Amino acid sequence: MKPTVEDVPNLQQSILYLLLGFWLSFLILGFVSSASTLNLPYSSFIKEAQEGKISDVKIGRELIVGSLQTGEKRAQFRTVRVEDPDLANRLSQQKVKFQGETEDTFFKNVLSWLLPAFVIFGLIMFLVERVGGKNAGGPGLLSIEKNRAKIFMESNVKTTFEDIAGVDEAKDELKEIIGFLKEPERFGRLGGHVPKGILLVGPPGTGKTLLARAVAGEAGVSFFSISGSEFVEMFVGVGAARVRDLFAQAQRHAPCIIFIDELDALGRARGLNAAGGGHDEKEQTLNQLLVEMDGFDPRQGVILLAATNRPEILDAALLRAGRFDRHVVVDRPDRLGRQQILSVHLRKVTFDQSVDTNRIASDTAGFTGADLANLVNEAVLAATRRGADAVGPEDFEVALERIVAGLEKRNRLLNLKERRVVAHHEMGHAIVSMSLPGTDPVQKVSIIPRGFGALGYTIQRPTEDRYLMSREELENKLAVLLGGRAAEMLVFEDVSTGAADDLSKATDIARNMVTRYGMAKTLGTVAYDCDPQPYLNGYRVPSAERRTFSEETAREIDCAVRDLLQKALERAMAILEERRSELDDTANLLLSKETLTAEDLASIRSAKSGAHNRLREFV
Repeated sequence: MKPTVEDVPNLQQSILYLLLGFWLSFLILGFVSSASTLNLPYSSFIKEAQEGKISDVKIGRELIVGSLQTGEKRAQFRTVRVEDPDLANRLSQQKVKFQGETEDTFFKNVLSWLLPAFVIFGLIMFLVERVGGKNAGGPGLLSIEKNRAKIFMESNVKTTFEDIAGVDEAKDELKEIIGFLKEPERFGRLGGHVPKGILLVGPPGTGKTLLARAVAGEAGVSFFSISGSEFVEMFVGVGAARVRDLFAQAQRHAPCIIFIDELDALGRARGLNAAGGGHDEKEQTLNQLLVEMDGFDPRQGVILLAATNRPEILDAALLRAGRFDRHVVVDRPDRLGRQQILSVHLRKVTFDQSVDTNRIASDTAGFTGADLANLVNEAVLAATRRGADAVGPEDFEVALERIVAGLEKRNRLLNLKERRVVAHHEMGHAIVSMSLPGTDPVQKVSIIPRGFGALGYTIQRPTEDRYLMSREELENKLAVLLGGRAAEMLVFEDVSTGAADDLSKATDIARNMVTRYGMAKTLGTVAYDCDPQPYLNGYRVPSAERRTFSEETAREIDCAVRDLLQKALERAMAILEERRSELDDTANLLLSKETLTAEDLASIRSAKSGAHNRLREFV
């Protein structure tokens, strides 16, 4: 097999290392040889010869070597030859056997000149390759303009659509791309062409990168993978040069797929970060990307895929027709999709047959594919810790609690009063939730501290995916959030700091009801929240300076929010007063058991069915 271009740097390094090893061996042998030979002054040599301790002398042009008797041992010696006409007579008188020796210094002289030259030349070549970035060890200074895309040849891309689940619509959109790469003549016979660019849009963890790799794996073509941040360096012009190099390299490997992950790092709208209207490196890199997208012909078989979870900040020139023609939304999976994703991840896991993927999918509403992969891994670790032979349903419950509520902190000891406050607080949430229609069912209540500062928790998981919520459902949610504060006020006639997170969430919901959903009767059906669309991860940029309503309207909004929260608190108080005995009984039981399941709560409620019916009439 012929050596490839990638093998040349390794061959050069091997030759360099061989020369270095040879030179070092020569130096070590010379050092060892000189260390085992005695260096005698010429006067000492004459003296030792007169005493009869010298034998087997070899006289060369520069050195005299021989054997010296030292005690009971003989050692080799050498001395520098001095012009002494009587040397032969002195040795003959002492009957010392001697002979002349002709030294062959040619090889020694050549080696002393050529070997250092070869070593210096090798070091220079090594440094040039390191700076030039030609060796396999990594990019050098002179190769800074080269793109840093990871190239996966068609035989190395093992991901297929069978490894992806829960995004059937996105897979259907991308199958057309695969058909074009496999059969370009069929798709181009009527004059059409595949879209130049496909933008995968979706929240983090939904499988955008995995989808791009699956397209390359299904089509059997090369795959160039690079992040948007890898184009930009501190040197001006580097990003644009890397874009040019990437497209030139892709055309040489056509048909192929270029995948740019985190496109928002490269394609941010121009002018947003330029101080005083300046032209920065990112804008120059983006301009070059736009030029390259206009310049290449999609019929060559080069497909550009990109992924982002922040499409709202991309430059409009990137999203126009002729560049990123097709936008594929990769959203969070629904219940069926989550069930399919769990089945894919469970293929590599030894699990018990009692594991119900449908039940787990129902309990994980809002989870992405990455979240579900993490859930399966945490369940495997939980089963490993308890020494089980297979992953069971209880391991998935432990994993879900760890992800949702955080890690248990049993070493955080609370005094009796704090435990009573936390127990009544959590049972306030649970009882209000179980008393109102349309709320998410309570799965578990615990007073074991978890996560960052959580002294207790009440887990409510929706049984189905919800995309709309009515005003009544939102008001019920407010009452559930304020149920903990209402329980503290009812039982202890005081309040604590434990409701801080509940108040924050309730205030946010109430303000959205007033400003975004038009659910305040006094303010009419007007949207007062003029913030831009939220990011796909749910974060919204605060923009109080862009407020488009007057101070009087702002005061009415604050009053409407306060009224909603006050009514929700009064509603929660009324429910807990009606169920005071149930609140006390369940709180005491929670203090003793530390954790109550849905079955425990159901058994208590069945014993107090009469009070429940009266409460229904009241509500």
